[in-house]
Amino acid sequence: MARKKVDVITLGCSKNLVDSERLMSMFDRAGFEARHEPENPGGDIVVVNTCGFIGDAKEESVNTILEQVEAKKEGRIKSLYVMGCLSQRYHNELVAEIPEVDGWYGKFNWPELVNTLTNKFPATSSYDRVITTPSHFAYVKIAEGCNRFCSFCAIPLITGRFKSRPIEEILDEVSALVKRGVHEFNIIAQDLSSYGLDLYNEMRLPQLIDRMASIEGVEWIRLHYAYPAQFPMEILDVMARHDNVCKYLDIALQHISDKVLKNMRRHITGDETKALLDEIRRKVPGIHIRTTLMVGFPGEGEEEFSQLKEFVRQQRFERMGAFAYCEEEDTFGAKNFEDSIPEEVKQSRLNELMAIQEEIALESNQSKIGKRLRVIIDKEEDDYYVGRTQWDSPEVDPEVLVKKTKKLEKGHFYDVDIIDALPYELIAQPSLQ
Repeated sequence: MARKKVDVITLGCSKNLVDSERLMSMFDRAGFEARHEPENPGGDIVVVNTCGFIGDAKEESVNTILEQVEAKKEGRIKSLYVMGCLSQRYHNELVAEIPEVDGWYGKFNWPELVNTLTNKFPATSSYDRVITTPSHFAYVKIAEGCNRFCSFCAIPLITGRFKSRPIEEILDEVSALVKRGVHEFNIIAQDLSSYGLDLYNEMRLPQLIDRMASIEGVEWIRLHYAYPAQFPMEILDVMARHDNVCKYLDIALQHISDKVLKNMRRHITGDETKALLDEIRRKVPGIHIRTTLMVGFPGEGEEEFSQLKEFVRQQRFERMGAFAYCEEEDTFGAKNFEDSIPEEVKQSRLNELMAIQEEIALESNQSKIGKRLRVIIDKEEDDYYVGRTQWDSPEVDPEVLVKKTKKLEKGHFYDVDIIDALPYELIAQPSLQ
C-alpha cells in the first residue's frame, strides 16, 4: 500500500527549518512519506511553515498559503495545514480570512498535527529529524524565544520568553548527527548570548561550545545571532583555543548612534559596541564578523545616519546585511514612536549603506587572492565546484567557486588557492600540494 505523501514548505529562518525537519521525522515514523520543498507540491497533504517576522516575510507567507489554497481548489492537493510564526501571531485573523485551510498550528504546538492525522504521537527523541540540508552540515537550535524586547522586534511576542535546551541534550544531538555523516554544525538561537541563563543561572555558551568542539568528528562549529549587550566574553577564548570553532561570529548590532540605540532599547552604547568589537578582534585574530544593521528607525536623522556610515567604513565588516525599519504592531516602537521617515528615504539610505559595504566586501575578498584556504564542497555546477570557507555560513555568505581541474567530492574538505575575487564570491583552483 502506497504511503500518503506530505509536502513541507519552509519559509523564514533556519530555526523554522529545524522545526520542519523534526515534523518530517514524526511523519516518517507515522508511516507517511515526507518531502521538503518539492518543486511542485502535490499529493495528500501540504504543510506550510510560516514566518511572521517583518512585512515582506509575512506577505510571502500569506501568498504561499493562498497558492496552496488554489492548488487545493484545483484538486492538486487534498488538504492544507499551516504552522509557524505567522499562525502563532495571527491565528484568529487567519482562521477567519482563509477558511480553506484544514488546520492552523503555531510555533510550538505543531507536533499535534501528526497526532491529528494519525491519532498517535510517534515515539521520537526531542531532536530526531530529517536532514534537508546537504548531508554534511546541519543547523542545531540551542534555544527558543527571546527576553530582550528590542523596540522594533516582534519575535518575543511570537516565541515567548527565552528557553535554553539542556547542554547534555544538545551534545547528544550533535553526537547523533556526527554518526549520520554531519561534520559542520551551525549553532542557532535568537540570542546566543543568553544561552543557559534560564537553566543554570549563568551564561553557558562557552561551556557548551567547548564541550561540543571536543566531540570526535565535529569539524566546524559556527555561531549565529549573538547579542552585543551582556556578551559572554569567555566564548572568545573557546574560539581561539579550538581549531574547529570557526573564526566567525554573527552578531546583530543594528546601529551605532546612542540616540537610535536607546530608542531601539538595545541596552548598549555606541562606544561600548566599538569596545566589544575591538576585544573580539584582539582575542580572535582573523575572525570574520557578520552583522545586521537597520536604517530608518525613528530618531535616525541625517547626523545619526552619517554616524552609521562612518561606523561601517571604520569597522570594515567582512560580512554585513542591512534592512529598512518596518513598523511591527504591538511592539514598543510601534506604540511609542512615530514611523515618520518616508519609505523612499529609508530605501535611499539602505542603498547607500550597502554600496559602502560592497566596496569593503570586495577589498576583503581581494585580500585573499594568493592565499591557500580550506573549503568544504557543497555542490557541483557545470563549470565549478561550489564551496565555502570557515567564514561562510550557508545561504547568506560568499561562496568559493573552485575550478574543475580535478575531481572533488561533495561534503569533503580541500585546500584551494584563491586566484580571483568578486564582492560576494571567491574564485579558486584546487591546491597542487
